[in-house]
Amino acid sequence: QVQLVESGGDLVQPGGSLTLSCETSGFTLESYSIAWFRQAPGKEREGVSCISSADGSAAYSEAVKGRFTISRDIFKNTVYLQMNSLKPEDTAVYYCAADPSTLAVLERAWYRHWGRGTQVTISS
Repeated sequence: QVQLVESGGDLVQPGGSLTLSCETSGFTLESYSIAWFRQAPGKEREGVSCISSADGSAAYSEAVKGRFTISRDIFKNTVYLQMNSLKPEDTAVYYCAADPSTLAVLERAWYRHWGRGTQVTISS
């Protein structure tokens, strides 16, 4: 059974850093591509970053490029999202998603499996 569990969300001041974790089970990270999405109140869920199962190559949305870094630990079956220089507009529920493919894209419809999310709040 495929399961994704996010953790690490917190209240952080602007300019701060936070690392989110997505613990996976029921598959290997060498066979599933993973993405992080976020959804702010009243807004559509948007893709933030993704990592390919094939070679670990990553992609980022323009909103977070240069500030966020996605990585994976194949042995721990966990994907991370390191977030730096956080802004109030980064406030959202962050979700990880998985698909049994080598291609990773920032399209919500691409992903079959989703976690329940973790809340990130950026405020002073």
